[in-house]
Amino acid sequence: MTEIGRRRLLAAGGGVVLAAGLATACGSNTGRGGGGSGPGISQWYHQYGEPGVERAVKRYAAAYRKADVAVQWRPGDYDRQTAAALLTDSGPDVFEVNGPLLEQIRGGQVVDLTAEVEPVKDDFHQAVLAPKIWRDKIWGIPQVVDMQVLYYRKSLLRKAGVRPPRTLDELVDGAKKLSGKQTKGLFLGNDGGAGVLGGTPLFAAGLSLVTPEGKVGFDDPAAARALGKIRQLYADKSLLLGAPTDWSDPAAFIQGLTAMQWSGLWALPQIKKALGDDFGVLPFPADGSGGKPSVPVGAYAAAVSARSRRKQEAKAFAKWLWVDRGDFQQDFALSYGFHIPARISLAKKARQLQSGPAADAVRFSNEHGYAEPLLWTTGSRTAYQDALSRIIKGGANPESELKAVVRKVGAELQRVRKQ
Repeated sequence: MTEIGRRRLLAAGGGVVLAAGLATACGSNTGRGGGGSGPGISQWYHQYGEPGVERAVKRYAAAYRKADVAVQWRPGDYDRQTAAALLTDSGPDVFEVNGPLLEQIRGGQVVDLTAEVEPVKDDFHQAVLAPKIWRDKIWGIPQVVDMQVLYYRKSLLRKAGVRPPRTLDELVDGAKKLSGKQTKGLFLGNDGGAGVLGGTPLFAAGLSLVTPEGKVGFDDPAAARALGKIRQLYADKSLLLGAPTDWSDPAAFIQGLTAMQWSGLWALPQIKKALGDDFGVLPFPADGSGGKPSVPVGAYAAAVSARSRRKQEAKAFAKWLWVDRGDFQQDFALSYGFHIPARISLAKKARQLQSGPAADAVRFSNEHGYAEPLLWTTGSRTAYQDALSRIIKGGANPESELKAVVRKVGAELQRVRKQ
């Protein structure tokens, strides 16, 4: 997955990031089922940036025997391409979809996959499955779990007398102590965290984006308090800004430009290779007496187009690949990058996830993971993100900014419920 893809999926609230290739995959493979005698099915993927991914997914398709499956690799603006294609009869039968599925569900663009998933529903990571459920029906099958964590350099914290932060106050204080001429205390991205944090500080304060009842989940003084502390990090000059690469790349952390960095689980092997055991991972620390650690998780999902002329065949293939074939699911998650299989049972079996910081990260995702809720629309996200940027970078008043956001999100939620 490219850096843009990672930002799109996890900056506000998962995805799949894959790397080295399968040596057994034939470079001329078209992705059509080698022995399939049934009707043709088209399957779309967004363009992953790492080598080998395209060959791998085409190998999976070639192994399917009940239909010929043609994989299409879609470079460019995948979300826009897919949105347009779903309005026509020439779009994909099976396709990846990013984030919450509300727009596609309400627009009648995807089909119900409850029957395909229900027998193993409880085995999926529940935080990433939830945004695929609408009115007790499942509309997408999570392909993998991606997540973000706080990386910290053990030796730098020890030298400065700073313990790994367990609260937001400790993060603010520790980042200030760790900041000097050569190294900053914390890297949240070159924009100070406005683009990547999303609802993470709200969840750390014990709040949410949307309540289970469909109401605004952060109409509470604790929200302004938490965002004010993020602003304090910026005002204290504790944040690394203007790094050569942004938050999704661990280069700044590896090079010692920052003692702590917020980034994705995908960065862990690269950090491990460079730093050995001189690092640890933490969830975003809790804030206040009602707070709790916070870990954003996300997942691309496989969905079936409602315009498909081969709905039953497409549903059968999606089930085969993303429910039945645990070997392919584990391969997809861990053979090319570093991600958690969407199925809990597969994650428990994965050798790469059983020890060290990787095991810690899996535990954090299970205990503290949250995903953007289904009702968190583009309009709500934009209003909140814009306010967050003004608070962090511009020093805008958190209380007044959030009051305006609460009104906008409330109106957006009311609009959605009426439809």
